[in-house]
Amino acid sequence: MPEGSSERRVALVTGANKGIGREIARRLLQQDYTVWVGCRDRRRGEAAIFGLNGVGKYARLLQIDVTDDDSVKAAAETLGQESGRLDVLVNNAGIATSYGQPPSLEPVELMKTIYETNVFGAVRVTQIFLPLLKASLTPRIVMMSSGLGSLANGLDPAHEVFERNLMAYSSSKTALNAITVAFAKELGPMGFKVNAADPGHTATDLNRNAGPRTVEQAAEVAIRLATLGDDGPNAGYFNDQGALPW
Repeated sequence: MPEGSSERRVALVTGANKGIGREIARRLLQQDYTVWVGCRDRRRGEAAIFGLNGVGKYARLLQIDVTDDDSVKAAAETLGQESGRLDVLVNNAGIATSYGQPPSLEPVELMKTIYETNVFGAVRVTQIFLPLLKASLTPRIVMMSSGLGSLANGLDPAHEVFERNLMAYSSSKTALNAITVAFAKELGPMGFKVNAADPGHTATDLNRNAGPRTVEQAAEVAIRLATLGDDGPNAGYFNDQGALPW
């Protein structure tokens, strides 16, 4: 009998071999989910699975490159054959390849690279895994955004993100927020909860471990949104403190 037909809920976390994604996977395992640990590199994924073995026995490795159609389709087929459905999708995979350049000097090609993962990757994974999500009674999608994606806060001189003018990365998260709303409007009437999460400025490889927050703190908002009840919000943008302005 495939796991999808059992009562155990099934989750996929992309970019889950390290950092915030790995912590989200760990926390979902603690809550007795079957968790598919999505990663591009199989060897790194196997190492992550090995490290999670003490948390729960329901960790599964899923090799997936969110920038590649064929890779995502193959991953969806693998998950579908074993689990039968998907209850939680956390679009966590993301990159940041430029810091400190003013917008006037930021190469368009660099922006395209960032958008391919942070924006188009999330769209690609959501669209291809949608049939498996529709097979769930309680489908939840979490888009891992950033506080830098808030236009309102970015224009507020009193806010901490005001001075961080990272055009490529910040705008990719603003775009992801808009994509969150678009999916939420379509899928909300079907019982989906689609929300964007701001993990805060967290120490990870993404920012050369410069952030003050831990991955344990950063994962909190994603876990909350991944496990929402039927009365939970849809089409929202949240951090630890609550709703954020778009």
